[in-house]
Amino acid sequence: MKCILIRYLSPAFLVLFLISCDSNKVFDEYHTISNATWAADSVLQFSFNIPRKTQNHNIFFNIRNDQRYGFSNIWLFVTIQPPSGKVLTDTTQVILAEPSGKWLGKGFSGIYDNRIIYRRNVFFPESGIYTIYIKHGMRLADLKGITDFGIRVEKIN
Repeated sequence: MKCILIRYLSPAFLVLFLISCDSNKVFDEYHTISNATWAADSVLQFSFNIPRKTQNHNIFFNIRNDQRYGFSNIWLFVTIQPPSGKVLTDTTQVILAEPSGKWLGKGFSGIYDNRIIYRRNVFFPESGIYTIYIKHGMRLADLKGITDFGIRVEKIN
């Protein structure tokens, strides 16, 4: 009985330990794009809490695409809304493939996973809930091949 209990508890403690090792993570969330087709009028929304305004952060985009994605890059319209409501807007390009056509990121079973730094050393001037809105800025109304899009916010030590 004791060996069986240890056998099942050890993996559970290992998982908890590995999760707790990510102490810099403030926020990490994905949205799955339905049918891997991102409509131009579809806005992805991510909200997270910044408890202390004395800590700087890095912001990452996490993008998963499949082999149907027909471009080497993606243009994004980014809106950041702080607790006070005064928004910051930005347009940025993310490169997903080399000029040769080789996909960047980690690939498995035709899906490619990219974590791309969006902003380094970001100072959030107020404590509270921040919201980031993301729309694609490509010319197609229905952008095929983007399967998931996420935001990660990390504290800088």
